[in-house]
This record gives sequence, structure tokens and C-alpha cells, in this order.
Amino acid sequence: MSSPLPAPLLPVLRSRSAFAVVSTMLLALVFVVAGVVVGGSPARAVSYPSWDDVVAAQANESSKQAQISELQGLLDQLQSDAVNAQAEAERLGAAFQAAQDAADQGAAKLAELQAQVDEKNAIADESEKRAGQVSAQLARTGGGDVSTQLVGDGEAAGDLLYRLGAMSKLTEQADGIRQQAVSDRNVAQSLGDQAAVAKEALVGLRDTAQVSMDEAQAAADAATAAVTAQQENESRLQAQLAVLQDTTAQTQQQYEAGVEAERQRVAAEQAARAAEAARQAEELRQQRAAAAAAAAARPAPSAGAPAPAPAAPPASSGGGSGSGSGWVRPSGGGISSGYGYRVNPVSKQWKLHDGVDLAPGCSTPIYAAASGTVNYAGAYGGYGNYVRINHGGGLSTAYGHIVNGGIKVRNGQSVVAGQLIALVGSTGNSTGCHLHFETRVNGASTDPVPFMSARGVSLR
Repeated sequence: MSSPLPAPLLPVLRSRSAFAVVSTMLLALVFVVAGVVVGGSPARAVSYPSWDDVVAAQANESSKQAQISELQGLLDQLQSDAVNAQAEAERLGAAFQAAQDAADQGAAKLAELQAQVDEKNAIADESEKRAGQVSAQLARTGGGDVSTQLVGDGEAAGDLLYRLGAMSKLTEQADGIRQQAVSDRNVAQSLGDQAAVAKEALVGLRDTAQVSMDEAQAAADAATAAVTAQQENESRLQAQLAVLQDTTAQTQQQYEAGVEAERQRVAAEQAARAAEAARQAEELRQQRAAAAAAAAARPAPSAGAPAPAPAAPPASSGGGSGSGSGWVRPSGGGISSGYGYRVNPVSKQWKLHDGVDLAPGCSTPIYAAASGTVNYAGAYGGYGNYVRINHGGGLSTAYGHIVNGGIKVRNGQSVVAGQLIALVGSTGNSTGCHLHFETRVNGASTDPVPFMSARGVSLR
């Protein structure tokens, strides 16, 4: 019953819009979906039996058994595809996290070396300044010929001998300071060379992390496609199998009723998603209109009058509330773990916690902290289900430990500040429901508390 799809159709069927086409075809009882990439293997085109195929198989016992075997094989394959695709997504997500961790460690090493370079350069500058001062003092002190004065003036011999000894000590001190200045400069240069090597290495580490992210995203998309294929086809295949195993009219009627119910369910979900998107867009439009009206109604300050005080930051418990800066709190709840090095509660390793944890409760909303474009949505090692948003200008935010099935956006999607993007969960290395929230500048993680505070948003 299976036949390969024409090659030009394969990239089309991999797109999101193709799934809508496939769903429509399925509801019309033409069951054709695209295969998914699992473990790096090429996509496999699968043809599913139509109702006419099932009816035809009922008339002949041998055909019926062959059809039953095929249906059972398809069901097994759907389950296997979904499991394998998810395992591959998790494997590559863990590789992405490891690559990102290496890049973060490289950035931290570079920052540490640069701080040491700055410190040693300052010390070398000070040493060279002191050496110059001592040399100038020595030149002033030793302007005459001390030996001649010692021979020609016996009465002043004691004083001259003292001066000669002092000059000798001063010369030794000057030489020591000069040597120290040279040593300090050499250390600064050595550290600068190390920093240059670390900077070059960081470029490679970040390139590797980007490649890993792309691979992990492709695997996450494949896993989503596999689950979608399973959800769209398993109930239908089970119904077809039941028809072949029980030839009563009642089973056929139940099958047809199930197909219609599924069609209505899909249509209702699509309508609900469209209504929610429209509601969010209208709510955002009203918020912006209200802000614009308030700004227009505010009287202009007279000459010399003090500017109005800035609005107070939002309450720490209110997720999605904004500050007028274009940034909002990503979720409710207080901080349960801050940014910085700590003993990981699961792995028990001492490592950087590159974000803050907010604990508003299981399945509570997670909002985009600012407008931008989703550039990752999938598994991310110990952070479980994870979304990263690029806000432009080198700024990005990320959201981890999302509940299974709780990612509400896709890679490449544009989002606005305060838009629902996910639900709080406890996936990955987590001891309870919370949001792991990251802020990054030029790819390097930074403490979200001061970062958000500078944008008028309190996380405390």
C-alpha cells in the first residue's frame, strides 16, 4: 500500500503549513504525511490506507490479514518514530547545552584574563613611573664628581662618604625598580597574549555552540513532526484496524463518527488558537493606545520645572507586567536561586548557574520578557524544555524547565513583550516547578537581576 512521494514534495511537506494540508487530506480519508528525520537518516515518505482500501480488504480474508499486518506495522512505526525522534532531540539538546557551557566558560576565562591584563598594566605603569622618579632623583643627587670632592676636601670627607653610600643605595634601588617595572610589563604582555588566544578560542566555541543549536533545533522540529504524525494518525489507524477485525456496521459507523469528531476537534483547536492570538493582539493594542493617550494627556513641563518622577517598578510577584521600557517580568514568583556559582542541586557539581530561578507554581504562564524572534525552542540538556529569544542589539533571553507540551511558540516566530510563550514546569535537572530565566549580552550570560532592573523591571 505504500508508495514514495515525489522528491519535490518532500521539502514542502516538512514545513508547518504542510501539516495543515496533510490534516485536511487525512480528514478527507486520504492518509498521507511526510516522514521525519530520525537519527540523521533521510525523510521517509509514508502512505496510509484509505477507507476504500479497508473496505476492499474486508471482502477477502487473505487481503484482510495483509491489511491488518500493515496497519499494525504502521502503528508500531509511528510509536517508534516518535520515541526515536524525541531521544535524538534530547541527545542533541544536551550536546547544545554542553557546547554553550563551554562557550560560557571561555567567555568567563577571557573576562578574567582581561581583568588581570588591566591590573598588571596598571602596576607596570606605576612601576615605570616610580623608576623614572628615582632616576630623576639620582641624577639630581649625583650631579658632581664625588670622588674628586672626597680627595680635595678632607674636612668634608665624612659627609661625602655618607653621600657616596647613599647614592650607591639609591642606584641599587633604582635598578631594582627598573627591573620590577620590566618584569611587570612582561607579565602584562604574557597575560595579554593569553587573552588574545582565549579570545580567538572563544570565537570557535561560540561557532560550535551555534552549530549545535541548529542541529538541536532541527531535531526538536523532527520530534514535533513525529509526535504530530502519531497524534494525527494513530486513532484513525486503530479505528481502521478495529473495522477489519470486526466487520459489523456498528464499528464502521463508530469509525466514521470518530473521524468527524476528530475533524471538529482540530477545527475547534485552530479556532481557539486564532481567538487567543487575536485577544492577545487586541490587549496589546489597547495597552499601547492607553499608554499613548496617557503620554499625550500629560502636560508638558514648564521651563525650569523638574521632570516627572519615573514610574515605580512592577511588583515582584506579577509576571507579564511591564515598566514602560519595553521589558516585562517573565513570570510571577520570587527568586528561589540566584545567578552565580553554586553546587548544582541535582548533579552536585560546582558550576555557574547562568540565570535566576523564579517559582510561581506548576503550569503558570511564562511571558516573553521583550519583543524579539524565537531562535530556539526544544530540549536543552539539564534545563529540559527551553526557549531562547533574540531581542536584537546582542541581547537575548532564555526560559528553561518548561513543562512537557508547554512550549507555545516555534523557532523563527516573532513575539511581543508580555506574550505567552510557555508554561512553567520541572523538566531536565529540576527539583520542582520553576522558571530558569537567563539574560545574555553578545552571547555571554549576565545576572538577570541588575539587567532587568536597569530596564525598570524588578525580579525580587
